[in-house]
Amino acid sequence: MASLWSKISPVLPANEDQFPLKFSDKVELSVVEMLQRSRKQLYGDITSSSRLLNAQIILDISWEKLNTGTWRHVDKEWRRVYSYGCLFKVAALCCESPSEDKILEAVRTCDMGLIMGAAIMGDILQVIVRILQSHIRTLSSTKEEDESEHAEVKRIKIESPLVSAIKEESAVLRIKCPSLESFKTNFLLPLKPVILEGIIDHWPAFNKHPWSIEYLRSVAGCRTVPVEVGSRYTDEDWSQTLLTVNEFIDRYVLNKVMVPNLFCDDIRLPDYCCLGEGDEEDITVNAWFGPGGTVSPLHQDPQQNFLAQVVGSKYIRLYSPEDTGKLYPHQSQLLHNTSQVQVENPDAERFPEFAKAPYLECVLQPGDVLFIPVRHWHYVRSLELSFSVSFWWS
Repeated sequence: MASLWSKISPVLPANEDQFPLKFSDKVELSVVEMLQRSRKQLYGDITSSSRLLNAQIILDISWEKLNTGTWRHVDKEWRRVYSYGCLFKVAALCCESPSEDKILEAVRTCDMGLIMGAAIMGDILQVIVRILQSHIRTLSSTKEEDESEHAEVKRIKIESPLVSAIKEESAVLRIKCPSLESFKTNFLLPLKPVILEGIIDHWPAFNKHPWSIEYLRSVAGCRTVPVEVGSRYTDEDWSQTLLTVNEFIDRYVLNKVMVPNLFCDDIRLPDYCCLGEGDEEDITVNAWFGPGGTVSPLHQDPQQNFLAQVVGSKYIRLYSPEDTGKLYPHQSQLLHNTSQVQVENPDAERFPEFAKAPYLECVLQPGDVLFIPVRHWHYVRSLELSFSVSFWWS
């Protein structure tokens, strides 16, 4: 078996001169000098412990910058510094026949860079983490399968969805594989919600790699992801944390987790995204995994959205932006795009106009893709263990 470093080193620049390290004056000279020292160590005959020490100093300094003030005011240059620190740490961990624990630490370091940092060197952390995952799978291929996991999966699959019958007059229209022109004319331009059927049946997620708990563990179990803990993000006890996918499955019922980029080989961009004005790289793709009962409060987004259901089902209710006045958005800047109303248990005294707002509703099943037009208000409740993918585009 080829060594791990022999797989990683070819994706790095061939020498120090080809390794880019350019920053604005927002980054102190002393930090730039530490980055340059780590770059020099990467191509020199230096022990991994020395490399690791310098990389950790870079990470500690940039981490403090990332956690000072509000996130939207963090300068992108410091996010880049953090990503470089992650890259240097991964190199230090993997350069000398690393143990499995060190490889797992390298995976977590890559993920922290992908979550908290900014893309560098052609998104090199994404490339390296794939190499690490492949190496881990090779190491794990000879291990015996955990039989108890199969019982766990079987138990999960018998959850019963609870939802009232959808009224015909409020049901979202369903249409099978419309042409691009038909979709544009009848739904995109008039901003009309619709469920598209049959447009993702070719995804590997439905045939070659059917998504399940055991598949999730095997493909992404060691990956670190942001986890939303709580039923809805407007609740006081709602919080966010970072866990590996395996930790999330074990700890929270096998709440809601966002797993960007972990399953890009199993999904495809809907062709209808080409009708947007932006480039393909401007499309934001996120996979969402969570148990039944997880709720996204009534809210609106600033982009068009295709919500593709892969596993399980979701109840969704949609309101037109024309009825925003009846939906009682929060007054705060942070939650101005979120309604104060609990959709399925509204307080009629506090929000008397809410009941007058017309809506559409549906139950999204595996294989369905819901088009949610820009700024349309939508409420989502998972009816069972659910896996879905969002494509936000303009």
